[in-house]
Amino acid sequence: GMCPNPSLTGTVEHWQKVLYKRQPFPDNYVDQSFLEKLRKNVHARKYQYWAVVFESGAVIQQLCSVCIFVVIWWYMDVGLLAPQWLFGVGLMTSLVGYVLFDAVDSGTGRNQSGRTRWADLKNTVVFVAFTYGFSPVLKTLTESISTDTIYAMSALMLLGHLIFYDYGANAAIVSSTLSLNVAIFASVCLASRLPRSLHAFVMVTFAIQIFALWPMLQKKLKAQTPYCYVVVTLLFAVSALVGLLTISSVGTVLFALLLVSISCLCPYCLIRLQLFKDNIHGPWDEAEIKEDLSRFLM
Repeated sequence: GMCPNPSLTGTVEHWQKVLYKRQPFPDNYVDQSFLEKLRKNVHARKYQYWAVVFESGAVIQQLCSVCIFVVIWWYMDVGLLAPQWLFGVGLMTSLVGYVLFDAVDSGTGRNQSGRTRWADLKNTVVFVAFTYGFSPVLKTLTESISTDTIYAMSALMLLGHLIFYDYGANAAIVSSTLSLNVAIFASVCLASRLPRSLHAFVMVTFAIQIFALWPMLQKKLKAQTPYCYVVVTLLFAVSALVGLLTISSVGTVLFALLLVSISCLCPYCLIRLQLFKDNIHGPWDEAEIKEDLSRFLM
């Protein structure tokens, strides 16, 4: 039972949580003090619904980026979109984005990194010239691979881009470099199936804009002007849905359901599941040894 045992001398001996002392209690005996230090859900986080919806914007943005990229590729593949027009629009939007990034940043990031606008311009010119020079190679790179294999590889790479992308969570699977590389690889694969080398050049340039430059701007907006970030995310999602609607109405409905599920249903499920969290903590947990590492670094 939970009552103290009388010893041979008639005195009541109280149970102690020690191993070095022989006590007149069975090995599995505990008294009322055992659960005094019980703590539940010590590290549980309290989530607010609209805060989770706001954070889901990063996932929505990347899904829409992939959707818009595929829609633009399809338009170029069927000949409804001229590469010169896409390159011109891409150049203008990149310039607007660059100015907006600088305005939101207010020069703090530029001052810390020591990067100049002249250096940015040189990097851009070098990249564009390099990509344009190698576009004939990109066009003929995958001629020996069947089109079905190219499409399967591209779909797999774009899925990998979504999986490894840095959405802000501190997880082992996150790799910004790998995420960007597989997205560019997918763009090279798809670009190789376009009619001319100019198409391939414009497609890869557009991939850099939407998979590398656009996320930088959206993260800056999210950190500095959350209201603008929400508006931009909504406009981006509407653009992706309208673009997809011109190709497939069924695909648009499925994609819209996916976006609504991620932005509205998943946050609701996450908050509901927190009610069932029942983690217990107490003196029976493993000991956490916290060493002062500073003395080892001296």
